[in-house]
Amino acid sequence: EVQLVESGGGLVQAGGSLRLSCAASGFTFDDYAIGWFRQAPGKEREGVSCISSSDGSTYYADSVKGRFTISSDNAKNTVYLQMNSLKPEDTAVYYCAVALKSPAYLVRYSGYEINYCEYGMDYWGKGTLVTVSS
Repeated sequence: EVQLVESGGGLVQAGGSLRLSCAASGFTFDDYAIGWFRQAPGKEREGVSCISSSDGSTYYADSVKGRFTISSDNAKNTVYLQMNSLKPEDTAVYYCAVALKSPAYLVRYSGYEINYCEYGMDYWGKGTLVTVSS
């Protein structure tokens, strides 16, 4: 059974930092793309950052570039999201997800491509709440 368990959320002041963790089980961790998504109240889900197991390539949403860093520890089956310089607009429930279809978050076919960090993934954790106060 695929399980993704997020931790590390909480309340932080603007400008502060948090590190989210996602412990994965039930699949071969280093075979698939994995990432972080978030959903703020009243807003659509957004892909925040993803990492490909195939080559370690990473994706970041424009809104978090330069502030967030994704990393993974294959020995611990865990993916992290280091969040620095947090802003009130980063307030959301953060979800970890895995794309069991692909080792890469970006897959190119003839004439089109799928970015799983924008499209969405197959299995999801229950989320962890991040609240950034102004």
